Amino acid sequence: MLNSITSAGMTTWTFLLCILLAVVLGIGTAIVFSFKARNSASMALTLSIMPAAIAIVIMMVNGNVGAGVAVAGAFTLVRFRSVPGTAREIAAIFMDMAVGLACGMGHIWIAILFFVIMAVLVIALTLFGFGERSGNQQLKITIPENLDYNDLFDDLFKKYTSSWELVRVRTTNMGTLYELCYDVVLKDEKKTKAFMDEIRCRNGNLNITLGRPVEGATL
Repeated sequence: MLNSITSAGMTTWTFLLCILLAVVLGIGTAIVFSFKARNSASMALTLSIMPAAIAIVIMMVNGNVGAGVAVAGAFTLVRFRSVPGTAREIAAIFMDMAVGLACGMGHIWIAILFFVIMAVLVIALTLFGFGERSGNQQLKITIPENLDYNDLFDDLFKKYTSSWELVRVRTTNMGTLYELCYDVVLKDEKKTKAFMDEIRCRNGNLNITLGRPVEGATL
């Protein structure tokens, strides 16, 4: 049954070992990238089985002219995800691919060593909050189209925040409203209600949303 694989220098037991290792490292990758992060069940399942799928593709084309095309095809798996992922999820998928490639080529110790290094790095950076902006919150304010949003809330920002930045403006309600999106750092979170009440008085009591930014960097 495995003649085409074993003829390329890989025995049946080596094949089973590589596939089993790919599954174990895939599950490990899912666990590592779930550390202090929210992942869906489908994402965890994908991360668990992807290295084994990539490994078998590499094994099947080993020594053939079409190997390069097959490897490129394996990497295009990223583009078939139905829901855009965060940057963290994309990184997990590429780590899975690297592990799958190493297992498929029979480089077991390289796959294990790479996984251990990356797992330690991901967990350490997560624990230290690398790249996070302390106290950063996302503020969305809806205003009527007849208001000029330039400098409209600057005095309130100076009063209640230590820093602010307008990151996005978009129209809503068929162009009759503007939605302003700010990154802000509050001076005192106990004064959040007072801050929002003063904004309400200025934007005509339209929608205001204030909260932690949701990770959503997509490709």
